[in-house]
Amino acid sequence: MRGMEEVVGASSPGTLPNACRCERTAGSAGGRILPHRRSVPLSDPAVHRPPTIHTVPLGETQTNAYLVVVESSEGRDCWIVDPGVDPQPLLDLVRREGLAPSAILLTHAHYDHIGGVDEIERALGRLPIRLHEAERAFCETPLLNLSMFGGRPITCRSPDATLSDGEELHLGSTRWRVLHTPGHSPGSVTLYEARHGIAIAGDLLFAGSIGRIDFPTSDAEAMKRSLRRVLEELPDATRVLPGHGPATTIGEERRANPFLQDDLQGW
Repeated sequence: MRGMEEVVGASSPGTLPNACRCERTAGSAGGRILPHRRSVPLSDPAVHRPPTIHTVPLGETQTNAYLVVVESSEGRDCWIVDPGVDPQPLLDLVRREGLAPSAILLTHAHYDHIGGVDEIERALGRLPIRLHEAERAFCETPLLNLSMFGGRPITCRSPDATLSDGEELHLGSTRWRVLHTPGHSPGSVTLYEARHGIAIAGDLLFAGSIGRIDFPTSDAEAMKRSLRRVLEELPDATRVLPGHGPATTIGEERRANPFLQDDLQGW
């Protein structure tokens, strides 16, 4: 899948902030179509070209913001996914590439995934924001988005529209299915592009770990259901782009992730 991912920033490979992941220790439990600027004729050779996905780790938690770019003979369409705190590196990339994002998609609304929304909009203008309905209130509530616990209350405006389970989103020639994958938070979603085998998973699944389930709005049983769902529905070759740390695959996590063994009964 050459050209699918470009890593931008200074995140150390394999590192994952403890604020976001579960640690495995001995004896412990661990629809609606998005508007896009242009349709792409099926005769366009770019129809079969994978999207270019730039990964930009942001802020102290090194949250992976993603710039998803789809090219055609008529130009480039792009989304911003999860613009975290201090998004200047992401803005620099947008300007350097000469891109005009058409939307901001949020896998969930914890502060480290929404902290750059306001700055992005100040720089680029108002963009449609999409988020699952279950977390609409998180955007304007520091207690819910967890920023209150860090001593720096963070908010952004409410979404313009929601993301619903099973909804199909179009970006250029690509089609992304929304999977509601709660557990880490009630409105967590995974964005899945089947043709090219890509899943932008937020804080559901990491390389060797899973998202934390000890926050006030987390739900361990919902997390297990969500993890089982992606293991059942997504092929092993699916490239998983997580909210923190390096990319992985469904197959690698099925084989080696300690939280996914024994039918998820060990935590």
